[in-house]
Amino acid sequence: MSLVFRTPISIRFAHCDPAGIVFYPRYFELINGVVEDWCAQGLGMSFHEMHMVQGIGLPTVHIETDFVKTSVMGDELIAELRVIKLGRASSTVEIRMLGQEQDLRLTARLVLVMAQVQERKAIALPIALREQMQNYLAT
Repeated sequence: MSLVFRTPISIRFAHCDPAGIVFYPRYFELINGVVEDWCAQGLGMSFHEMHMVQGIGLPTVHIETDFVKTSVMGDELIAELRVIKLGRASSTVEIRMLGQEQDLRLTARLVLVMAQVQERKAIALPIALREQMQNYLAT
C-alpha cells in the first residue's frame, strides 16, 4: 500500500482576489509549497538541502490543473500528494486539495524533473530520493 503525503493549507488574504476567492495563479504557489513540504517532510530532503547544498532541484516542467470548487479566505484545506509515475529523471505527481468537508477544490498533475541547478540539465533521480518517492507511488 502506498503512502499519501498530506499537508494543511490555510487560505489567507494574500491568496484572494477582491471577490474574496483564491485567485487562480496563487494556487500554483500553493502547489509548489506542497511539493516543497513533501520533499522536506516526506522525502527527507528540503529544498534548501537540494538547491543550496547539493546543487540540484526538482522543477515543474508540466502541469495540468482543474479548479473544481472555489476556496475563500479563512478556508482550511488539506493537500494530498501521490506519485503517479516514476521515471529515471522525472516523477509525475497528483495533488488534490480538499476542504473541511472533504469536498474537492482542485486537482493538479505535475511532472517534476531532477536537474543540476548550474547546468540546468536533467539528471537521474538520486537513489535515496527515488527510494523515498517509491513509497508514494500509487498502486
